[in-house]
Amino acid sequence: MVTGQGLRERKKERTRQALITAALELFARRGYDETTIADIAAGADVSTRTFFSYFPSKEEILFADTEERLALAFAIIDERGPTDEPVDVLVRAMSTIFDRAERFGAAFGRAAPLRLRLISSVPAVQGAALQRLLSAQQRLAVRLHSAFPERLDRVEAAATVGALVGAVVNTMISIVDGSDRVDELLAGDPERVLAELRRAVDVAVRGIGAAARE
Repeated sequence: MVTGQGLRERKKERTRQALITAALELFARRGYDETTIADIAAGADVSTRTFFSYFPSKEEILFADTEERLALAFAIIDERGPTDEPVDVLVRAMSTIFDRAERFGAAFGRAAPLRLRLISSVPAVQGAALQRLLSAQQRLAVRLHSAFPERLDRVEAAATVGALVGAVVNTMISIVDGSDRVDELLAGDPERVLAELRRAVDVAVRGIGAAARE
């Protein structure tokens, strides 16, 4: 039996997805700067006031999946085993996020090329992306330090997270910059891109391991 609370939550999620879909379609068709919040609300058949109850700005729509990804990483860090190494836990978290990429919304999978283009071409989006990235790294570092308080100090936790996240981010940028068919690349088989991201994590881990032995 579906409760009243369950129905409300499902309705809220439908509205949220409608706003995301409308925004992405408008950004692709009209352009980011030319799309207003009122346009997005109208595209989702809701009021502008309703828009602001879900998102504080139109930039945030492009990163609406960030918190779910972080929550997954936090859960894996919190569940670490007694013999786990800090780097192993981070790699497991990243690998799980890669493996569950399809969980984070078909709309975002289809919009990956658009999101990357906007990050590279729109200052407001680029600023929001950088802010999100720095915040995520800081929060991951705090969580990792809390999970391994006797193994890592705050600097070591921050450096470990920065190395792995930096490897993933810079590899993604490299993949996109090195291809003249970005839409085709990112809209095709995701395993091609995910395999490169996993390889980047592996290289980063081996680098960290070598540095630790010196």
